[in-house]
Amino acid sequence: MNTATDTANASRRASRAAPLASFAADIRRDLLDREPFTFRHRLLGHPALSLQNLGRAIPALPASQVYYSSGRLERGDDFDRAHVDHANGLSIEETIETIRTSDSYIMVRAAETDASFQPLFRELVSDVQELMRERRVGRVAHGATLYLFIASPGSITPFHIDRYSTILMQFQGSKEVTVFPAWDDRVMPSTVREGFVAHAGPRPIWDAQAEPLGTTFRFAPGDALHIPFVAGHHVRNGPGEVSISMSIIFNTDETRRMTQAMVLNERLRRLNLAPAPVGRNAWRDGAKAALWAAGARLARGLR
Repeated sequence: MNTATDTANASRRASRAAPLASFAADIRRDLLDREPFTFRHRLLGHPALSLQNLGRAIPALPASQVYYSSGRLERGDDFDRAHVDHANGLSIEETIETIRTSDSYIMVRAAETDASFQPLFRELVSDVQELMRERRVGRVAHGATLYLFIASPGSITPFHIDRYSTILMQFQGSKEVTVFPAWDDRVMPSTVREGFVAHAGPRPIWDAQAEPLGTTFRFAPGDALHIPFVAGHHVRNGPGEVSISMSIIFNTDETRRMTQAMVLNERLRRLNLAPAPVGRNAWRDGAKAALWAAGARLARGLR
């Protein structure tokens, strides 16, 4: 394989591709859900991400969309329960006001619920769907959602995996994100990965021995990072400034099929069978997804 030639060919393809409103031309369109990579975004200075707007919008959102906790977490903590197990003892208004000094972490789900984020959300969805079309993995960004992350200096986001693809954009402060190979059983066993994706098993537990397998990306305002579907990762914010970042999450037709295949695997294991892990053979994964979809249609027809 000639890496220099591959890079040059990718660059030529990008120059011929349709321009994107929110993402700069250095985005690796060919690597979507194949590998993590950094690039530049064009959204610095967007009014929706101003401190004034965030201070207004976040407290106005339903409480079920706003999670906040202490930022003094460890990589192995349960990220999904941080707001319960590591509460910071403050209200959301107090947390926002003291975020520079209170060692706190705020995560907002579905920020597009607030009208100020709607134009930005539509622009990002349009760009993501253009990337999907070029990769031939679908035309609709299924379940697209915006997440906001506001964190005190030095805060840690514990290791976790997501059931979707992610593009993370930095607006203030700096951070380090360590991303691990999505389908490597040395990071987590396939049984754990598939059970978690199927909503039928425990969350993945951090194994410090897997740390050398990760790639650490350091980025600052204007930088963005693509985290592939089910790629484990953890985050450390920089020491000097409050970190403000936003991600758009989504599923492609391809990742939906892989989800279906993992759900089927989890059901087969309940029958004491040992199916081959998802992520190793595209043809086999596609057959499993088709089988699961056919079974689901049959079940609906019998109701």
